[in-house]
Amino acid sequence: MKILILNGPNLNLLGVRDKNTYGSETLVDIEKKVTASYPELELSWFQSNHEGELIDRIQSAASEGFSGIVANWGGYTHTSVAIRDALETVPIPKVEVHLSNIHAREKFRETSITGRVMDGIITGFGSDSYILGIHAVQLLKKKN
Repeated sequence: MKILILNGPNLNLLGVRDKNTYGSETLVDIEKKVTASYPELELSWFQSNHEGELIDRIQSAASEGFSGIVANWGGYTHTSVAIRDALETVPIPKVEVHLSNIHAREKFRETSITGRVMDGIITGFGSDSYILGIHAVQLLKKKN
């Protein structure tokens, strides 16, 4: 199984930015941990601070043979109608993940614009949110 893992803006600063909220692991640390947890899967990681680059990856995911998408949209979760609209057209399982519990933070973070077109959302389990997200994609693939 081939899964695309997308990361939005500022996630390249994990390990440096607000350690009380996001922890001390870097995105590279998370990638290594998650990849080690799923050695049988082909995981493709992509991070961008640019909305259009993320949209391009979303739009090409199915044609590139990905079985599912696990994504942490960062701040775009709460603001990007364009990412939401791109996701709506993707026919493969899509799971949104968040390191922190978005419902226990600032009020504006409780709303996930992108979440409405995802198959599920996992929030608040730190880097394990990615592991749970991949497991959720596997479960969704079994259902279909």
